[in-house]
Amino acid sequence: MEPHEAAEDYSQPVLAGNAASDYERYLNTDELLALQKTADEWVHRDELLFQVTHQTSELWLKLAWTDADEAARLIEEGDLRAALRLLRRSVLCIRFVIGQLEMLEHMSPWEYQEIRKVLGHGSGFDSPGWNELRRVFPRLGQAFHAARREAGLSLAEVYTQGREHEHLYQLAEALVELDEQAQFWRLRHYQVVARVIGDKVVGTQGTPVELLGKLVSKTAFPELWEVRNELTALSKATS
Repeated sequence: MEPHEAAEDYSQPVLAGNAASDYERYLNTDELLALQKTADEWVHRDELLFQVTHQTSELWLKLAWTDADEAARLIEEGDLRAALRLLRRSVLCIRFVIGQLEMLEHMSPWEYQEIRKVLGHGSGFDSPGWNELRRVFPRLGQAFHAARREAGLSLAEVYTQGREHEHLYQLAEALVELDEQAQFWRLRHYQVVARVIGDKVVGTQGTPVELLGKLVSKTAFPELWEVRNELTALSKATS
């Protein structure tokens, strides 16, 4: 360094913005941490727990569906390896969301009733993240089956010849894993709701809680589950 050159001052932010540090400016922490109600706005202090749990879930779901959407595009272009990497990330995002649901069980069922009164018609059915993920599922399925057909394989052959078509097999299993995690979320969500407000009541949007239980078995890729039955029958027929 030349004698006239001053050492860089790392204590001062260089990114545009008004926050005190580049960390806060890049992550918009002032805005992010202002998205929750303040203490003087709470009807109960657990509103902070409720909002943080749901807001962070929406962030993970945003990453989940954008990765899944990009994975569909990559499958359409024939890049199955890159698609698999993103699908695995998407699965992990949903696992994080499932894990966070435990926080809601740390609310008193009686005290939660105070929070429920200020939710309006708010419902998990209106989750932007879950609705986007549901939108992406058909595209993923269509892209997978197009790749399978291009390889000249039936769905059963993707499994019976899996060692010769490893990436297609892995892709099929990644879709099953994604679907399975979505089912786990529905089950866990139902359990949490039943534990907090009961399983024989009506939710904030007029939907009976028991309906959530009926949605647990819903699958996005039913053909990938049904092929297991075909493989079992095939194995019996050839043994």
